[in-house]
Amino acid sequence: MENSVLPNHIAIIPDGNRRWAKIHGLKPWEGHEEGAKNIERLVRYALKLGIKSISFWGSSIDNLTRRPWQEKRTLLKIYEEYFQRLIKSDDIRDNQARINVIGRWRKQFPGKLKKILENGIEKTKYCKNYLLNFFLAYNGDDDMIEAVSSIVMNHKSGQKITGETIKKNLMTKDLPPVDLLIRTGGEPHFSVGFMMWDIANAQLYFSEKYFPDFNEAEFQKSIEEYQKREQRQGR
Repeated sequence: MENSVLPNHIAIIPDGNRRWAKIHGLKPWEGHEEGAKNIERLVRYALKLGIKSISFWGSSIDNLTRRPWQEKRTLLKIYEEYFQRLIKSDDIRDNQARINVIGRWRKQFPGKLKKILENGIEKTKYCKNYLLNFFLAYNGDDDMIEAVSSIVMNHKSGQKITGETIKKNLMTKDLPPVDLLIRTGGEPHFSVGFMMWDIANAQLYFSEKYFPDFNEAEFQKSIEEYQKREQRQGR
């Protein structure tokens, strides 16, 4: 059964930047730079296609605490430059795309970068046509643990806990469920429960390409594969 409908929400785990850099004789952070450039291209293409919500996992908490200092410093600098360009982008303004930044970035990031991100969130908060979501200093298991803790703390005796209760307490509470989850880099696995509640009925697509090489044509291929599959929605 072929489905010609576009996925409403696509989430991407952009793996392989460092390995891409290694095979090209480059430093790890140069791979991250190429990855950031590729995100720009894919965002532009997704908006052109009319994908209503697209999410990118930028970094886990471990990425920011365990990576070598120079790589971490350069990664944060890349974030600064990328988000400054993004906020000023005609694509964001013309398409009325809302920027969401999800995770513990307020605790992990330096003041200058936090100010840039807050500015992007504030400037686009009333945009309603598209959602552009970045997961920074985000772990899915951490998200779920915090949600459960919040529910326990605020739970009233006799109150029924439903799926809606859980969703309302997640960092992703304002995002629609994921229809298509893409992971690049040739390693078909998940990491620290990325968006675990929201990918329950998602179609999965694993690409052998390292993320800097996962271009518009590869992105289109993943969507076409999604459209070929029967959408069972857990049945």
